[in-house]
Amino acid sequence: MARYDVYGLGNALLDVECEVKPEVLVELNIDKGVMTLLDEASQDKILNHLGNRATKRTCGGSGANTIVAVSQFGGKTFYSCKVANDEPGEYYLQDLLATGVDTNLKLHPPEPGITGKCLVFVTPDADRTMNTFLGISSNLSDLELVPDSIAQSTYTYIEGYLVTGENSKQAAIKAREIAIDAGQKVALTLSDQNMAKFFKQGLLDMIGSGVDLLFANESEAFELAGTEDLTKSIEYLKTIAKTFAVTLGAKGSLIFDGQTLIEIAPFPVRAIDTVGAGDIYAGGVLYGITNGLDWTTAGRLGSLASAKLVTVPGARMATADLQSLLAEIKSK
Repeated sequence: MARYDVYGLGNALLDVECEVKPEVLVELNIDKGVMTLLDEASQDKILNHLGNRATKRTCGGSGANTIVAVSQFGGKTFYSCKVANDEPGEYYLQDLLATGVDTNLKLHPPEPGITGKCLVFVTPDADRTMNTFLGISSNLSDLELVPDSIAQSTYTYIEGYLVTGENSKQAAIKAREIAIDAGQKVALTLSDQNMAKFFKQGLLDMIGSGVDLLFANESEAFELAGTEDLTKSIEYLKTIAKTFAVTLGAKGSLIFDGQTLIEIAPFPVRAIDTVGAGDIYAGGVLYGITNGLDWTTAGRLGSLASAKLVTVPGARMATADLQSLLAEIKSK
């Protein structure tokens, strides 16, 4: 049996979440609703502008959010990333360990530098706008990989944001190759529409001859497929992934299990914060398919978790709450 259900690889970003009105984004000249990469000076300028506004800190990054969710559901997980030897880096490590995730960060002391941060702005319409300074995470490379742990994981889950750096992209490709050579499976998330728009070839390099499981939202799928026709997008995804999940927001999601396209009904809620919804959806699906649930049930778990998440601030829920959702799904 595999030692881990899911091994994750992604950017370690300390999420700093703040609720703002849209006018603040205009004042700061920030594009609403997308993820934008910044340099340190630009991020510091924004932080200074925010002053003493209330913020919430959690260990984050898209991949980490998913791996934490798998762990909270009860899965066995490992996460490879890179933080610096500063206070945010130590906070990140301790927060990650507290969720039960094993990590490469325990294997060697962190290097001098600045831990990456993601400023997450949540507006009253429940939209999220992310401004990211990768910090030392931009130096993530294959040195952060733990080959033995990849080889002992049922799935290796790769964050699409890694496409923005050549070294991190190559680390993702190497992780995929290690998993395949060990007879294990590979999952990848497209992460953001801008990744598919501006780094399409890099994502295809990471996907290689095809992944076992691909996660995307509707806009990401459209961008990668080069069409705004959902049916055509689905047919394209079948050429690069054996199975996939496409989230459709309030319309639910679609899962292709390798043979059948399954419609996952939404759980209607009033969203106040959509940060991490796609990440926790992937966590529910990955936990499900590595722990005996069929694809439909796994999809319903991901859908219910993401629906509940958007009704509360932040990209994470309490472990007890996720355990309760799992019990609810299993009982039906």
